[in-house]
Amino acid sequence: MSSAGGRRRSLLANAIESIGTTPAPTSVAEVVDAEVLVDRDKPVDEPSTPSFLERRGIAFDEIARTVKRPTIRLKPSECSIWPGNARDHAALSHERCASLIDSIREEGTNREPVVVRRTPNAETPYELIVGTRRHFSVSWLNANNHSEIELVARIETLDDEAAFRLADLENREREDVTDLERARNYRHAVDAYYNGVRTQMADRLAIAKQNLHNLLQLAELPDEVVAAFAEPGDLKVRHGMRLSPLLKNEQHRDAIIAAAVALGAEQQALKDAGSDKIEGIKVCERLAAAAVAPAATRKPVPRAKPALTASSGREIGQVLADTRAKGLTININPKGTASVDEILEALRPALESAKFSRN
Repeated sequence: MSSAGGRRRSLLANAIESIGTTPAPTSVAEVVDAEVLVDRDKPVDEPSTPSFLERRGIAFDEIARTVKRPTIRLKPSECSIWPGNARDHAALSHERCASLIDSIREEGTNREPVVVRRTPNAETPYELIVGTRRHFSVSWLNANNHSEIELVARIETLDDEAAFRLADLENREREDVTDLERARNYRHAVDAYYNGVRTQMADRLAIAKQNLHNLLQLAELPDEVVAAFAEPGDLKVRHGMRLSPLLKNEQHRDAIIAAAVALGAEQQALKDAGSDKIEGIKVCERLAAAAVAPAATRKPVPRAKPALTASSGREIGQVLADTRAKGLTININPKGTASVDEILEALRPALESAKFSRN
């Protein structure tokens, strides 16, 4: 067992203990003796040395944390996947889970139990909270000549918010959960479980508020920007921190999105040709550069020319220029037939408002 795996199992065990219900207390008759009665009669101003009962309670807590909870064996088909988990189950494949599949095949089961909860009146009796890759791996083995392998699971009683915190704790320990998956999971959770209050969510997850803000920024990136990265795992929190402020500036947004669309097409062409992808850091640099490109290299946005319109609503022409230095330039080109009176009528307001005629 690796040290990382052991640490993760310890974190999950502690999290479940803190989320779940407290076991029924041991009968007082089992632990009360003369020393307990003496401790109860001590004045409250005595030094705060732990009493025998307190020491016994601490020992019971420690023992409770070392006792393994009962597990069951079930088929992956008996579990639906809880949608609140960050991992994109549809994106899992044999390639992404190859090492885990090999390990489960060799051991005959998953060593670390998944976490499920009961789902009364649902199509499946259980819902998977933690262990999406293990669930996929056993499912793949069942479909590929290993129908005897079952999924080892531990049943917990959790509401959605507690399930989210438990799944998040595991996902933080796993490198193959992308920043984008976690960010989008957080964006859903802040509204679903915390009424949109980010500070409350940060407190419940015990993470820095700035870290939560950075993840939510990543989740808000436009789809075109996300698609500019060859793979979801190439898009990192630091990229969102750099691009999000630029995208909030309307003067830069269109240029960045246009560059992202071009990059997405370039990435696809490279993939089709079997060539190396453009790495995430390069993608971010090119998108950021699009926001600060020299004005001369940007395609100017044409401005609509003010129209000259008669009282009948017919367009008579356009004001091409109006400056004090060069005067008023007008193009008269009536749409349809127009009388001289209509043309003069349309010209009068333009002449009166011309810059050369103002004081």
